[in-house]
Amino acid sequence: MKVRLLILSAIFMLQASSLAAQECTTPGQTPKTAFPVCGTNVFEQNNVPICSSHNLYVPGCNDGANYANKNPFFYKFTCFESGTLGFVITPNDLKDDYDWQLYDITGLDPDQIFTNRNIIVTGNWAGNPGPTGTSASGADFIQCASAQNGTEPRFAKMPQLVKGREYILLVSHYTNTQSGYKLSFGGGTASITDPKMPDMSAVTTSCDASKIYIKLNKKMKCKSIALDGSDFSISSGTPILSAVGVGCNNGFDTDSVVLTLSTPLPAGNYSVTIKTGSDNNTIIDNCDRGISVGRSLPFKVSILLPTPMDSMAAVTCAPQTLQLIFKKQIQCNTIASNGSNFKVTGPFPVNVVGAEGVCTNGSTSVINIKLAQPIVNEGTYRITLQPGSLGNSIIDECGMEVPLGSELTFDVKDTVSARFNTAISYGCKVDTLRFQHDGRNKVNQWSWDMDYAGNSTQQTAIGYFLNAGKKTIRLKVSNGFCSDSTIQVFDWDHTLKANFETINMLCPEDSAKFLDKSIGNIVKYNWDFNNGNTSNAKAPPAQKYPVTVYEKEYTIRQIVTNNMGCSDTAFQKLKVLKSCYLAVPTAFTPNGDGINDYLYPVNAFKANNMLFQVYNRAGQVIFSSRDWMQKWDGTYKGEPQDSGIFVWTLSYQHADTGEKHFLKGSSMLIR
Repeated sequence: MKVRLLILSAIFMLQASSLAAQECTTPGQTPKTAFPVCGTNVFEQNNVPICSSHNLYVPGCNDGANYANKNPFFYKFTCFESGTLGFVITPNDLKDDYDWQLYDITGLDPDQIFTNRNIIVTGNWAGNPGPTGTSASGADFIQCASAQNGTEPRFAKMPQLVKGREYILLVSHYTNTQSGYKLSFGGGTASITDPKMPDMSAVTTSCDASKIYIKLNKKMKCKSIALDGSDFSISSGTPILSAVGVGCNNGFDTDSVVLTLSTPLPAGNYSVTIKTGSDNNTIIDNCDRGISVGRSLPFKVSILLPTPMDSMAAVTCAPQTLQLIFKKQIQCNTIASNGSNFKVTGPFPVNVVGAEGVCTNGSTSVINIKLAQPIVNEGTYRITLQPGSLGNSIIDECGMEVPLGSELTFDVKDTVSARFNTAISYGCKVDTLRFQHDGRNKVNQWSWDMDYAGNSTQQTAIGYFLNAGKKTIRLKVSNGFCSDSTIQVFDWDHTLKANFETINMLCPEDSAKFLDKSIGNIVKYNWDFNNGNTSNAKAPPAQKYPVTVYEKEYTIRQIVTNNMGCSDTAFQKLKVLKSCYLAVPTAFTPNGDGINDYLYPVNAFKANNMLFQVYNRAGQVIFSSRDWMQKWDGTYKGEPQDSGIFVWTLSYQHADTGEKHFLKGSSMLIR
């Protein structure tokens, strides 16, 4: 129920609430009993029973209105050609307010329209009266119930339907009267008219041939079936007592009709023919098209014989359930639940522990036989019908016992295992892994995935790995009947990598230390320090280098060898400085000639936490740096400073002694 106008009187509100509280029970007023409709018809509903059962979700409408399936009717249809859907709901009383919402229920329980918010296609809940529906110029949104002085759009833009999908249209009568409406389709490009003409598709009989079952080629109107059976005639002339549509008790359409004959038909060949019934029509579809008069289908009544065990569903690997399939229905109450009706024999023992039919209305065409253990050994096995604990064979729908001793054979192959063996050959650059499957139990299909080393379909696979670490190997095997797969992760560490740490600049008075960072199963070291000294130790002694009047660069070499005789080499450069005496020049000439162009603390290699600052004559800091390699070029804010004396300060902590220093001096800028 929607609440639109706040000026409604309390009496009217109470009356409306009382009416809406009634459950919807009339056929067509619930989603599951929706009317089937066709695009060629104008559907007339002359009376709308008062009822309501569910609140509804309306996308975009959070206006406080109580949306519900108030006084509803539902219509179902299928889209047979994609396109737009046009329709109009015209009230018999144009002062009545009708609303509607369209849902896509393909593959769903129709009642999901009350719970599934994702299946709403479009709708219109405008509060003003008059015709409503869809049109090419309609609103491209769902109009909510909030009042707009009667100006809100009553028509929505035609929705796009998709071929093969099923839809339900809810028509809700907000006005609390029982006055009806007309629903007509047209104007859109979609087709909801089934192009298939109505027809019979198959004819069968009951076991004793006293009933004839007619299968229709689609759903057709129940009300078009003449209950006296006069829509049909039998070639033998046997009188038909009645005709009943299957499922017509709670629906509007059916695809099956049961004819009851005055006497059973003897064995022979017959035909059933369509004719105009006592209701002046044949069987008609939802588009009011009837099956053609004179349309005939043959059928045969056979001598009543017991059904054998007809076939088995395909047996899979290691079956623990066997499935028997029968052409006739088997009475479920004749199947011993402990499986004693069936015996399975073969090259290895098999124990049956249960049997169960897939039963509907007390009968089944499928019986599942349960085994105590899966059959895992190769061989031909036999399943035989025997008297069960109920004292009988199983009995078909016609009351005939399936002959004892009936049997079927089936083949089973051995189960397989994907386990495999591995051999690893280590190399200095490449490792070779050989994977071998034993091929037991007639395995003839292999699929290897060797984690960056490629794939193979051979029984033996070889992978080449350039580096160690975790490697994942996957194998799938099959003998054409059974299959198995496995995953093995190999994790080995034989990587050999030479590496060491040292300083890259060395003061003349200092010694260089070397820290080994190599990885691998190392058994031998060889160091060459390029100063005339070598070492075979993992932790070699510190090294001194000659003092010279200029800087000199030395190349340090480390060679490591592992237990397989593989070697790797690492090199690093070491620059030995000519001096580490920290000093600030007394003058500099920033003229760009590459000589003495900057002012900075020279050789401040061991100055930690350094701060160097330059001041102008006014005492203003015009340069500041904590990196001794960052130098003052004689400018301030991009402007060259005039020649003259500039004061500087330098503070730092000595890296070796930890002693703190503060120096102050001046330097001449010369241009």
